Amino acid sequence: MSDTPVKQQSTAAFYGQAVVSFGVAAVATGLGIFRLEADTWVRAFLGIAVLYLVTSAFTLAKVIRDRQEAGHIVSRVDQARLEKLLAEHDPYEKL
Repeated sequence: MSDTPVKQQSTAAFYGQAVVSFGVAAVATGLGIFRLEADTWVRAFLGIAVLYLVTSAFTLAKVIRDRQEAGHIVSRVDQARLEKLLAEHDPYEKL
């Protein structure tokens, strides 16, 4: 079985940019809802809707990541099996 390490897909700068971008978007949306000239129940509804949307987005991203990782694990197991078969195969056997 090959011991190839899994490559990191994103840099620290990209991760930081994503975190800052999420924070700015969340704060801007929260301020927009807070300063909206509407009844309190309308602002509360919009706030809950935004929270639901954010949690749903995180859940969707996790499910997609988990499915992708499961596919990589299966392909790595299949690759290891193939390598083992090829290592054990003797093409000159029974000649």
